[in-house]
Amino acid sequence: MTKLLIIYHSQSGNTEAMAKAVHEGALSSGATASLKKAAEATSDDILNCDTVIFGTPNYFSYMAGMMKDFFDRIWRTARYKIDNKPYATFSSAGSKDKQTLDSVDRVCRSLRLKKAFEGVIVVGKPSPEMLEECQELGRKMAQL
Repeated sequence: MTKLLIIYHSQSGNTEAMAKAVHEGALSSGATASLKKAAEATSDDILNCDTVIFGTPNYFSYMAGMMKDFFDRIWRTARYKIDNKPYATFSSAGSKDKQTLDSVDRVCRSLRLKKAFEGVIVVGKPSPEMLEECQELGRKMAQL
């Protein structure tokens, strides 16, 4: 059984709705899934999972500060210990701008994580169709 971790930051609630949908999708596929806010997640969380999914709003075409803070906090203790761990991303944004997810991808490459799937970007409030896409991301990651 896959042990999946979803780390996210949300202020408006849009990214949180997406995170909950990813979580539901993972659980429906039989994975053990944990949902953590970036401010509360630790290096132990990422060290003790099989796959990880990062969710962030788009702030100035970059990840949220709390997501960057998470990466800063775990850098020394997790680096070289999570090589090739599969990851995926999702983002809520004002446009289909991929720069936010690209910023997460750059950090993940430095941590030697392995990108499993393309990220999901939702513009504005997530529609039922977009939440289904988030659930599908959770299901796919649960199967790794």
